[in-house]
Amino acid sequence: MKEVLPPLWQLTASQASTLMQQGRLSSEQYVRACLERIAEREPQVQAWAHVNADTALAQARACDAQPRRSALHGIPVGLKDVIRSFDQPTRFNSPIYAEHRPNEDAHSAEVLRLRGAVILGKLQTLEFACGGQFPPTCNPWDLARTPGGSSSGSGAAVADGMVPLALGTQTGGSTIRPAAFCGAVGMKPTWGRIPFDGIKSFAAHLDTVGLFARSAGDLALLLEAYALLETEPPGVPPLRQLKLAVCRTPLWAQAEAVAQEAFEAFLERLRAAGVQLSELAWPEELAAINSWQDEVMQDGGRSAFLPELLKAPELLHQDFKNKLANHLQLTPAGMRLALDRIAQARMAFESAMGDTDAVIGLSAPGPAPLGLHSQGMATFNRLWTALQVPCISLPLLWSPEGLPMGLQLIHRRYEDHRLVTVARTLESALYEERHPWN
Repeated sequence: MKEVLPPLWQLTASQASTLMQQGRLSSEQYVRACLERIAEREPQVQAWAHVNADTALAQARACDAQPRRSALHGIPVGLKDVIRSFDQPTRFNSPIYAEHRPNEDAHSAEVLRLRGAVILGKLQTLEFACGGQFPPTCNPWDLARTPGGSSSGSGAAVADGMVPLALGTQTGGSTIRPAAFCGAVGMKPTWGRIPFDGIKSFAAHLDTVGLFARSAGDLALLLEAYALLETEPPGVPPLRQLKLAVCRTPLWAQAEAVAQEAFEAFLERLRAAGVQLSELAWPEELAAINSWQDEVMQDGGRSAFLPELLKAPELLHQDFKNKLANHLQLTPAGMRLALDRIAQARMAFESAMGDTDAVIGLSAPGPAPLGLHSQGMATFNRLWTALQVPCISLPLLWSPEGLPMGLQLIHRRYEDHRLVTVARTLESALYEERHPWN
């Protein structure tokens, strides 16, 4: 019996890559299908800052004429519009850069291009990924709700079937939060493992390239592209032998009741499947880690936007002028203390993990809030960003109304590959396929 494929734009990157390898799908066909989906949905979702169909199709035809370079060869990818690309505008959602066209790719974009990926376009972001002007992007599950941010377009476009893979960034919760709100799979790798070169920076201690996909298997393709897979894949036991540590964090009371209930119900599913669960308690003396993260993050703004102030002060949003003026009155002594406490928390967390296969918690306090002038709260993201550890959000928690909320997986630094493997185990056993178009 002949296999019946879904509409091409619904294929995951892994599915499309396999079909291309078999000679059953061309890059041009796949890219054209994504462009048609964009044409259909972009007027409602507004995920894109720039798409040039002719350029994208030319890239796809070039891929079809070349030998395959990697599993990403011919696969379309979207870039958050703070990531520079030499052949497309990079505007940072700022009037200062309305005509900006870089002359080279960011490291993260260049690697994908050299692997044979098609850079489909640039995705909407909060201005400079940290404040100022909001993007027009809507949540594909409910257009009246925020998609989360600051990687708003990345989360919305992947979730809505416009592109199978996208890059974002995270300095607080800017990858995990929109992945959770939009029902995409999102990953913040270990800090520094994908160089931040060529991306507008906010806080160097925290800035991390983020990954968006439709499945945990697709994340593995991205890790492979960035050479983050281990030589010998880590052994992960089957679901019934997994050992997971539950971390509600000191901020559990800030989670909405609907999220708490969904999380506890999911724990029962895990227990019923034979997963071994333990509690990972957060030391009381480290309870203020979100505040320390915010101090480190905001301190980055004391210098990050100086070029823009000198270049076009009349166009620089007051948010950034306030950061440059140190409106929070941050001090060198306070910064040293915050960084030292975060370092202590990092060691305490990694020690407390013991031999568990991963830590699990909430990705967000609840479903996406109503309104487009909010990014949602990064309550359950800031601490993990501060610790520089890898995190993955899987669409495994849902509100009674059918809105995604996200289950977060966390591991020690440099255990990115192992974390993706655990995510694939959970996804294959417990994922119930849901999409905005169903």
